[in-house]
Amino acid sequence: MPLSVEEIGSSEDGHRLVSLCHYGEQNGDLMRDPDMVFQFHNVPDGAAAEPVSFRNDYLGIVQDVYRYDEAGRRTHVFPTLKQDLKEFALNWFANLKDQGFFAPTAVREILSP
Repeated sequence: MPLSVEEIGSSEDGHRLVSLCHYGEQNGDLMRDPDMVFQFHNVPDGAAAEPVSFRNDYLGIVQDVYRYDEAGRRTHVFPTLKQDLKEFALNWFANLKDQGFFAPTAVREILSP
């Protein structure tokens, strides 16, 4: 399946959010399989990406690492989920690399400006 990379805005506390997603199709509907959202942080060496959510539409799974209040302040973190998503992301990135998504010869299309 193709890999979709999309900047989707900012988190409640102002960090850049990027979605990496494979889409499948079921009964004419696009299904995320999976969709992971990464939050970017500025660090001394550049930027670091932290996985903050996971979604798989086929399984009906939607998971968020953080909860926010009405004012956009982080109120809760799920540390076990945070670690699970980090491990999943590392494995997924290894698979994406093996599948050629990060190769210089990978075909890239920009679908919106």
